[in-house]
Amino acid sequence: MGKTVVFDLDGTLADTSGDLIAAANVCFRDMGVGDMLDPRLDAGTALRGGRAMLTLGLERLDRARDTATLDAYYPKLLEAYARDIDSCTVLYPGAMAAVEVLKAARYRVAICTNKPEGLAELLLTRLGVRSAFDAMLGADTLPVRKPDPEHLFETARRAGGDPASCLLVGDTHTDRNTARAAGVPCVLVTFGPAGGDMAALEPEALLHDYAHLPGIVEDLIGRVA
Repeated sequence: MGKTVVFDLDGTLADTSGDLIAAANVCFRDMGVGDMLDPRLDAGTALRGGRAMLTLGLERLDRARDTATLDAYYPKLLEAYARDIDSCTVLYPGAMAAVEVLKAARYRVAICTNKPEGLAELLLTRLGVRSAFDAMLGADTLPVRKPDPEHLFETARRAGGDPASCLLVGDTHTDRNTARAAGVPCVLVTFGPAGGDMAALEPEALLHDYAHLPGIVEDLIGRVA
């Protein structure tokens, strides 16, 4: 089994924040309160997921403890997102070029995301890049999800790689904690909404430009024999 480079999806491979916020605002409009989230100012919250967005909007309505509304609208948010999943989403510059360089160097490449598997499959297919990855596991693929290290390990296994010889590329404390629990290197990107906070998480490397990723991977987990 080979070495595997595992990527997070939202905020790491692609900026999905615009479509996520649009889906959340569909929910708030349905509540009769109008758009509660701003596509630019709230991008960081969007990349933490649907529940985080609904929570933020409810806090702004002084309804922080309204868990019943949050639970009721979370499925509606997912439905709205599925209907319009790729209007604003863009892959980060150089992301897929770096993936192809890694594949040419015989690394396995995979995605481990806390986005529901069906939505991740849909988005990657719409973006035309699903076939580039050897495996993709979502939040509901297994009984566990990040930061449980088994989510990462099983992603590497399904990609045909050795779980002990993988590396995680991400953009949040969840990714950092996953890699730490797994005992593998973590690379955090600095070009997302929370990029300025990544150094404080003390990853093994920071990624400012995808052109540098193949070299970082070789330094951290070695060249494929």
